[in-house]
Amino acid sequence: MNFFEFGAVERLGKENKLLKLNQLIDWKRLDKHFKGLYKKDIEDKGGQRPYDPIKMFKAILLGQWHSLSDPELEESLRVRLDFMLFTGFELGEDLPDETTLCRFRNRLIAKGLDKPLFEAINRQLEKLGLKVKACDGAVVDATIVESASRPNRVLEPSADGQTYELKESADPDARWLKKGKHAYFGYRGYARTDSDQGYIESTHVKPANEAETKELAKAVEGSHAKRIYADKGFASKANREMLKNKGFADGIMEKAVRGRKLSLWQKLKNKLISKKRFIVERAFGTLKRQLKMFRASYRTREKVEGQFRLKALCYNLLKAANAVQIG
Repeated sequence: MNFFEFGAVERLGKENKLLKLNQLIDWKRLDKHFKGLYKKDIEDKGGQRPYDPIKMFKAILLGQWHSLSDPELEESLRVRLDFMLFTGFELGEDLPDETTLCRFRNRLIAKGLDKPLFEAINRQLEKLGLKVKACDGAVVDATIVESASRPNRVLEPSADGQTYELKESADPDARWLKKGKHAYFGYRGYARTDSDQGYIESTHVKPANEAETKELAKAVEGSHAKRIYADKGFASKANREMLKNKGFADGIMEKAVRGRKLSLWQKLKNKLISKKRFIVERAFGTLKRQLKMFRASYRTREKVEGQFRLKALCYNLLKAANAVQIG
């Protein structure tokens, strides 16, 4: 540790969450997941070396943690001590500009590397004893994520200036959903948490108008839980059969049908499941209030899914940092 780093650590204090995470997580173990991210890794023909992918990944995480635009993230990497120490970028070092940060994030998501990185960090949290590997239950739910683009279909002048043409939203994958008295344009973000501590174990994103019932099978992929808890939006005969076939106990809430009210037993069952489901609702609350995931920052389902997963990773890291004290 050089003189600058020592002074910065003293100023920030040992309880700084980012400094904790630098000690908790073995970031170098993630290096293997970046192989082939850059063309230069595959075919070295000289030229400028790309930025260290681990430093870039940590910078991208900071952007999601603090809900920064790419220009804001570029500036913060230059002026914030905690950002410098967390990423490893040093004073006087050539720092990535906003375009480089954007391209790195897009490349990471396009190559599907966000998912294995998310899973690798979760495995580290399990080995540290912060996250239970095989909890008795897992909780699945979905939340609305509004599109970054306006939904309006508008008439705009064509190139010849004489006629008008219909322009759709700039986000081609977002769709409308009416929920109660409100209508939303965007996506549904699905998450599965453990029923004990509430760490997010998996995520995926679909257009808002696609039915929840069709997404439960994907949401439970890879779960080691004994029972799956979910609200009545996932209730269907097919889903109950799917859980049975996969060896999960059925924790889906009961749904009333026309002409037949819920029995007292079904109401009691729903009440008990609701107490379990609170843990995923709390996760969504933090994702939206603290991590600003109520609205997407990017367009297309692929990029929104990548952002949702990175936000979920930030949520898990935040929980881990709050759970430990480092002397």
